[in-house]
Amino acid sequence: MEPVEALERIAFLLERQGAVTYRVQAFRTAATVIGALSADELRTRARSGSLARLKGLGPKTTRVIEEALAGARPEYLTHLEEETGGPLVEGDQGQRLRQALRGDCHLHSDWSDGGSPVETMARAARDLGHTWCVLTDHSPRLTVARGLTAERLRQQLSLVAEVNERLAPFRLLTGIECDILDDGSLDQEPDLLEQLDVVVASVHSKLRMDKGPMTRRLLAAVRNPLVDVLGHCTGRQITGKLRPESQFDAGEVFAACAEHHTAVEINCRPDRFDPPRRLLRLALETGTLFSIDSDAHAPGQLDWQIYGCARGEECGVPPERVINTWTERQLATWTRTGRTPHG
Repeated sequence: MEPVEALERIAFLLERQGAVTYRVQAFRTAATVIGALSADELRTRARSGSLARLKGLGPKTTRVIEEALAGARPEYLTHLEEETGGPLVEGDQGQRLRQALRGDCHLHSDWSDGGSPVETMARAARDLGHTWCVLTDHSPRLTVARGLTAERLRQQLSLVAEVNERLAPFRLLTGIECDILDDGSLDQEPDLLEQLDVVVASVHSKLRMDKGPMTRRLLAAVRNPLVDVLGHCTGRQITGKLRPESQFDAGEVFAACAEHHTAVEINCRPDRFDPPRRLLRLALETGTLFSIDSDAHAPGQLDWQIYGCARGEECGVPPERVINTWTERQLATWTRTGRTPHG
């Protein structure tokens, strides 16, 4: 195993485990540092014992590099593989749906509150077997997450085009996680949203709004023809800093989703698992489509889709109701016209 490969695999497993950012970043930084060196310089530094003098390398990352250069599988990587490299769910839970997925409609990069560059996220999605994924960094109102102004989003569109040239036939689709404002309007210029492949709309503020106003807020968003996916609909947090579900008339909102061709997201993050099972079953009965999304903020978190697949299977969600199972062309047809491959 090459040293860069070993460092990146360690970072992936730590992200998959939900490790704190600084632990992950140490390995990704080390991979970037040594990736810029020639093979000869790297080996010369390893022989002379000067690797640790490079800015961005510490004792643990240096040891991983030295072990990989010596032809051994790094001890720390072996430990992580044994501890966290196995299946995230028991048995064959979620496997039928996961094998049917072609993409992921919700992921973040370091342009907003993600931890990795756009191309790193895209490559990780490709390496997990996806044929496409959607880049959905935050919109401007979410300043704590470095939400993208219209100008920055336009710049990102140019970057996505460059990434697609390098990664073809894999396709990185343009998108956004757009804040649903208090009145149900969207936090970005409509003309710019119109240019994007996929728009995920989510509530991130005033989550404890009264049931009536929150229902009206969500209805306005899901009825908007620019919105394709309703993200983490209850806004709950079930681990860490706990947050209760937002209150709204779920039956009315899901019926509007079904009528206006807006998919309900099955958010796979372990701190969300949103919607809860009772609402997932209600959405299924109401006739909505679904989007099983990692909401990944780091490459290793892309693997979390299996959690949503397991919950979807448990609640009886069929693959044909999941937009991630469609080809890129089928997805584009649906976002433009509302026509599904099975319609």
